Amino acid sequence: STDSVESCLDCLLKALQTVLASDFLFYLYLTRQLNCYSCLCFVSPPEFMRSPCVEAGLIPPLVQLLHSKDHEVLLQTGRALGNICYDSHEGRSAVDLAGGAQIVAGHIKSLSQNTDPDNGKLLTVFCGMLMNYSNDNDSLQAQLINMGVIPTLVKLLGLHSDNTALTEMCLIAFGNLAELESSKEQFASTNIAEELVRLFQRQAEHEKKEMIFEVLAPLAENDVIKLQLVEAGLVECLLDVVVHTVDGVREEDVAQLKTASDLMVLLLLGDESMQKLFEGGKGSVFQRVLSWVPSHNHQLQLAGALAIANFARNDGNCIHMVESGIVQKLLELLDRHVDEGNVTVQHAALSALRNLAIPVVNKAKMLSAGVSDTVLKFLPSEMPPVQFKLLGTLRMLIDTQADAADQLGTNGKLVERLVEWCEAKDHAGVMGESNRLLSALIRHSKSKDVVKTVIQGAGVKHLVVMATSEHMIMQNEALVALGLIAGLDLVGAEKDFVGAGLVQVLHKLLSDEMSAPEVKYNSMICAFFKDSSSLDLFFSHPPPEPLHKEVQGLAFIDVVSKLRSHENKTVSHQASLTEQRLTAQS
Repeated sequence: STDSVESCLDCLLKALQTVLASDFLFYLYLTRQLNCYSCLCFVSPPEFMRSPCVEAGLIPPLVQLLHSKDHEVLLQTGRALGNICYDSHEGRSAVDLAGGAQIVAGHIKSLSQNTDPDNGKLLTVFCGMLMNYSNDNDSLQAQLINMGVIPTLVKLLGLHSDNTALTEMCLIAFGNLAELESSKEQFASTNIAEELVRLFQRQAEHEKKEMIFEVLAPLAENDVIKLQLVEAGLVECLLDVVVHTVDGVREEDVAQLKTASDLMVLLLLGDESMQKLFEGGKGSVFQRVLSWVPSHNHQLQLAGALAIANFARNDGNCIHMVESGIVQKLLELLDRHVDEGNVTVQHAALSALRNLAIPVVNKAKMLSAGVSDTVLKFLPSEMPPVQFKLLGTLRMLIDTQADAADQLGTNGKLVERLVEWCEAKDHAGVMGESNRLLSALIRHSKSKDVVKTVIQGAGVKHLVVMATSEHMIMQNEALVALGLIAGLDLVGAEKDFVGAGLVQVLHKLLSDEMSAPEVKYNSMICAFFKDSSSLDLFFSHPPPEPLHKEVQGLAFIDVVSKLRSHENKTVSHQASLTEQRLTAQS
């Protein structure tokens, strides 16, 4: 009953207070303490007992007893405090207020100075107490990090690697602390990578490996630790796990395969660790990862494609990989997934192709290999991640490639899909990439046929909207494309220009003091672009009447005149030329 609980807690508190103030013989002192602790450890684990323990004032005397020199007293005190802290905000706050965590952290540091196996049990209890104290609480975990517990725990892991209970407690603590970004610097200053790899190599049980994986994953998000893990030999461990689990049918085999391959990909996100494993394209690790792409296992296909995408983060690597025939492997992988429709594999393979297409020397080779044809097979996809990478891959491929831009730009189905995706407001990335590809098709082809296809597909209005983007690069891409549309087919585009309010957009861009110099320059070029007959866009003879009236009505000449004094010489020079035209034709 509640009364009996309160009575019990009162007795315990009085007993503890008596012990703390007692001058009795040591035997009686120790016996009373142990009796108090045993009783407290028995009643405190149930959730309904933790708050009453705090309210009864048991925490301060317990924390005081952490100063005891007796091993058993410390052991039982640590257990009691750990139980009270478990999933209890009140318990943690009381221990924090009484300074319990600092004292325990000090004990752990002191005990880590020697390898006495008799200390293992006490260290396990103290580590468990700190884990319960800080679990799922960023503030308390940060407090422990500031106390310097990470180097101490790493040292314990090395000294007591044969102590299973202590090792597991350290791993759990690492897993909790590693989630905080502030912990990474401390971890990087220790030999945590070597200790974890050494521990992993000794494990045979799935559960033990999973515990280590749960620590490795958050730690490997740090680039310094990535390199340390690679140098410590983690990659070889991961490859070994893959070999032994790839054909496994047990649930634990599937889980280990995924974890190991995912971690491998994560290690490749670091520039130094990635380059170390690439080894000029001749590294054994690089070669083994490539062998995953044609695998029958979807997880390995995914990891292999993602690994290629990560290796393809500089021009040298990309050029070497294209020369070595990797593109064909990726195309074959994509062909296998046109019908199977594994979205994650599609996304990964397209990501790899996009990165490989960035160097100029790779573009023509990849186009000749049929990359654009394969990518277009995924045009019907309704999955935004696939759409996004598809668009990015095509945009990279046609950059400076006029023939490819012409061929794709006259593909009515592609342009129709782009216009549709330009309105995908629920997926900003897809919408932005669609606009950029639409613009790129025009800019790189400079083809009248492409312009006509875009006009017929109702794409002009989206380019006008793109010119108002918050991203300067997109504004400039849109303005250049709009200028080309006007120069190549003004008559065909006139209605769309008027309907989309192009003149008003250009006026605003020129008037807005926040517009970048490049945007102002391109706005003037766009507004007064010369077509194939060398006639100005809005001032041809005879002029497109609706556009001409809008320009006159908005007093463009006044806006342009002010730009003659712009601090950017390119803008001021173009403003002078533009003003001359306006004056001559007004």
